[in-house]
Formats: sequence, structure tokens, C-alpha cells
Amino acid sequence: MKKQFITLLIIASTQLVFAQTNPAISSWIQNTTGIKGQHYVSGNSTVIQDNDSANVKTVLYSTSWVYVRANGIPAYPTGPFLDGNPSLATTQNAIFKIPLNPVQNIGTSTATTGGNIGLFINGVALFDYRDGVAWDSASNALCGGPGNPPCPGGMGATQYWMRDAIPAEKPGFDCSKGHPAMGNYHHHQNPSAFDLDLNVISTICNLYAADGLYAIDSTQHSPLIGFAYDGFPIYGAYAHLNTNGTGGITRMKSGYQLRNITTRTHWADGTNVPDGPTVSTTYPLGYFREDYEFVSHPSNPDYLDEHNGRFCVTPEYPQEIYCYFATVDANWNSAYPYVVGPTFYGVKTAAKVTSITEVVTVYTSTASGVNENILNENDIKIFPIPANDFIAIQANGLTTEPINISLFDITGKLIDKKIINPGSTIIYFDTKKLYSGEYVIHILNGANSIREKVTIVK
Repeated sequence: MKKQFITLLIIASTQLVFAQTNPAISSWIQNTTGIKGQHYVSGNSTVIQDNDSANVKTVLYSTSWVYVRANGIPAYPTGPFLDGNPSLATTQNAIFKIPLNPVQNIGTSTATTGGNIGLFINGVALFDYRDGVAWDSASNALCGGPGNPPCPGGMGATQYWMRDAIPAEKPGFDCSKGHPAMGNYHHHQNPSAFDLDLNVISTICNLYAADGLYAIDSTQHSPLIGFAYDGFPIYGAYAHLNTNGTGGITRMKSGYQLRNITTRTHWADGTNVPDGPTVSTTYPLGYFREDYEFVSHPSNPDYLDEHNGRFCVTPEYPQEIYCYFATVDANWNSAYPYVVGPTFYGVKTAAKVTSITEVVTVYTSTASGVNENILNENDIKIFPIPANDFIAIQANGLTTEPINISLFDITGKLIDKKIINPGSTIIYFDTKKLYSGEYVIHILNGANSIREKVTIVK
């Protein structure tokens, strides 16, 4: 009996160490404070509180798998979707089963598909480039998707010119660059708000908060933001130049580029296919996935491979691992193939499941509650300066622990207090009723804090 007890103790200790060191178990943003989802409706900048739990509910693991329970609801507000999409982000009540020991696919690469191909660390779904619409060469018109006739043979048949959701559905993305499909809120692209891009290509953030999973920071290695369905990690847009973790921080660049074509008659590999529409203002280059070609850059380590990734050292994986990156261009606008694709690097084994059929351990985070790299003046943005009707406080990078923010007048009287929740980036103080003068912003994260003076001018 004593020997059996010791054996069980060793197994338990091994599992504990495994959970603490495997980012696929420890990186999820768990909801420990009851955060609920929120959404906007068209024409109203007042956020509406929902009843569904945001971020990840529970993380469980075995020796081979991690199981992530999530509603698919982010902590940042969703909507509105101004392209006529009648759907709202609704709870998925899902269990995602993801491999802990991903392996390279040494056979024919598996193509990404419509629907979920990965999961962000807040439990929100990742889709690939497509939106379920293609070109029907027989009728010379779009097919599939809302408002179009069905494609011949259905979307499972060979479609020669597949529409890219990023340019085609831009009017329907909310400020966080997401939208729902039958309630399943998801991102096809880097989940950082439009208004945070260097060149803002959407006006949706003019009325609705510029929030998202994280804010791009070109001076730091981007955070781990998700996992693909082959189990390999997904990072934001910036990393070390060299794959061994050395060199300056630089933008990871897509190896895909637009083809030099005016007609759509052949694929990039020369295959003669049924014609797509002529390149025009209605169907510009980039409107279809087949408008791109892959160009290898073997002497440039900051260019990614055909799956949109590379094998490299990261803060979470000091021993190297294959990583995907959420690619953006020099203006931080999303760059094809956006996150993962058009094929997986590894063996695709993850999936949504309805139950867990093996013995698992519940993971409880051992984080200290302090997000060390958030609290300095360079990583907290306060604007506008001077303020008038509102003051916004935004955190760069990824927020994994609550950041408490209080607004005081110059005498020390508390005016208001807010929280930047894990998995979001921004809060606002309404200052319409405040007098002109100096005020103090107190930002607290665990034992760390900073104070900043702000001026309100009426």
C-alpha cells in the first residue's frame, strides 16, 4: 500500500509540473471573476451587457490532450455587424480537444476548411480566409453564402475561385475584426482592433470601442494568442528576427504576394481552370484566395513558410517549436493568409467534442495575479490629451490579469473606477460632467501601480 501511494504521488507531481510548463495548458485566459460578454447594436455606442460567460470556463488535461471549455464569447464587446448579418455572438457551450504533443505532417498537407480551424486563448474561434462564397464560372456570378444561389455541387465540390472574407466582408466586421456565423463569433484575422492599425481601413471604431484580444506592440515579441487545430501555437505579428531567438524584434512577413494578373484563367501553379471574373474595381486583386502566389524567402528568416509559420524560439517555447503568426503588413492591416493556412503544418487532430471520455485533471492557474510587463508608461496609453468628453486608457500587448483603474480629482476624491478585464485592452471614463482641471489616473495590477496626471479642458 505504501509503495502504491508513493507511485500515485509521483504521477500526480509529474502531471502538476507538466501542466505548469506546457503552454497549451497554462496559456488560456480563464474566467475566474464572472466576466460576461457584451455587445453593441447599430447606432448606439452604449454597450449592452449579456448573460453568457466570457473567456475560457475550464481547462482540463491528460497526458496527450488539453480540453478547453468555452462559450466562444470574448471579454471585449462584439458587434455591430453592419453588412446585414442578423446574428449576434451567442454561447457555443463547447469543448475543444487539442493535442499537447503536436507533430509535423510528413505526408500531403491538410488544407484548412470552413469553420473552426483553431482557438484563440480567450475561447473564441479562428476561421481561415474563406467566407463560403465562390465564383460560378457557368453563370459568371458569385455562389454560396447569403444572397447568392448555391454553388453547383455545394461548397464541398471543387471551387476554383474562393472569395477571401477579409476584403469581401470588411463592412460586416466589428471593431475587433470579428463577426458571427450562425452565432459562432470568430476571427479570420489578427484580433486587434481596426482603430489600432497604423493605417485605419474601417470606420467601425468611430462609434464603438477600439477593443480586441490584444494591442500590437512593435517593440516586444507578440504574445501567444491561440492554438491551431494541429496543436501548434499562434502568435501575434512580431517576433525575434532570427529563429534561435536572437536579433531585434521585427514583423513576421507573409510569404504570399498578389499575382501580376489582369484575368483569372489559371492558378499560380499554371493549372488551367474555369475562368473567374476579370480583375476590376468590383473584383480587385486579393478578392479571391487564388489571386495570391507563394514565394519562398530562404535567406530571410522573418518571412514565413507556405503554412504561415516557422520553427523558432519564443518566450513560451525556449526549446523551439513550430509557430504560426497572425500576419499584418507594414500598416498593421491583415495580410493573407492571415493566421493559419491555406494548409496546416502539422497533423490536424483537434476538434470540438461533446464529452470527455478519459481521465483528466482540472488545471488551476498558478499565476501570481501580476502582469509584470504591463505597468510602465510605455505600455499604458492614455488619450486624448488634453481630454474633454472622455478619457481612454488602453494597455499594449495582452492583458491576462485584471488591471484596476481609478480616476481621482486633484484633492484625492474618487470619481470613478473601472477594470480592464483579461482578454480585453481598454476602458473609458465619461468626463462630460467633470469640470476643467487636473485629475489623476491610478492604475493598479497586483502589487504594481502607476499614477498619471491628466488634464480636462472644457
